[in-house]
Amino acid sequence: MLVDIILPAVLTVIMFSLGLGLRLSDFTRVAARPRAFGLGAVNQMMLVPLVGFTMATLFGLPPELAAGTMILALCPGGVMSNMAARMAGGSVPLSVSLTAVISLVSIVTLPILTAWSVHHFMGTDAPPVDVAALGVTMFLLTAVPVALGMALTALAPDLTARIAPWMSRITGLLFVILILLALAANWALFVDNIGTLGPALITMTTLLLGLGFISGTAAGLEGREITTVAIESGIQNGTLGIAVGGIVAGVSTGLPALTLPTAIYSVTAWALVLPFIAWRRSVTPPVAKGAAG
Repeated sequence: MLVDIILPAVLTVIMFSLGLGLRLSDFTRVAARPRAFGLGAVNQMMLVPLVGFTMATLFGLPPELAAGTMILALCPGGVMSNMAARMAGGSVPLSVSLTAVISLVSIVTLPILTAWSVHHFMGTDAPPVDVAALGVTMFLLTAVPVALGMALTALAPDLTARIAPWMSRITGLLFVILILLALAANWALFVDNIGTLGPALITMTTLLLGLGFISGTAAGLEGREITTVAIESGIQNGTLGIAVGGIVAGVSTGLPALTLPTAIYSVTAWALVLPFIAWRRSVTPPVAKGAAG
């Protein structure tokens, strides 16, 4: 019931909240700052999976945990990365654009690369992954609720403005509950592997934040864009990672070991992201009233 009903329902609500306030212009805004968007997209689609694969290999993670780490690394950003970009004084339009576009692209890329990752790390013990079915499921759980949120924004902007703050609180609470459930369901595995998995995930987040910042600086982006590229590189959609892990494992009760890396990451990542946010806020001048950003 947890994986079959509750988890998809939670992901649907969270993706619907992402669609609230999202407009078609968020998809086309990339043309205004193509260098910033292009760098952010390359980091999310190539750099993050490469770092995830490297961490899983170098730290010698057990097969299921290595595959779960790759599932996490293949996920796009989400509501939390948009929130972090706003808190850090980054470019919120860039963050939203990256989340919106990469979330759509990942409907195709994530199932294909997840199937490869599970087979690579788990070998003959790997569960069968139906790439087409997983892609359709992701479309129904991500693209459809986002589209419904966008439709509500277009048709009833006043209503959207009233419910959006409440939806943000609800999705945050649901996300915390999911993390606690994943940890509780795999407590013995968590205790046995936290000594290896924790450092691997902390190193992964540190590298991604650092490489995101360095690549943005090297590309000559302005400060707010650098902040956003770093955050979008370092924060993945944890809810989607847990959902995909549960679907791939093919269980209907509890949360499988494939979800454990995402659950631990969702705790350790913020321990690193919050200081980064504080630093970037301290060096970023406030946005002038009426300015886009």
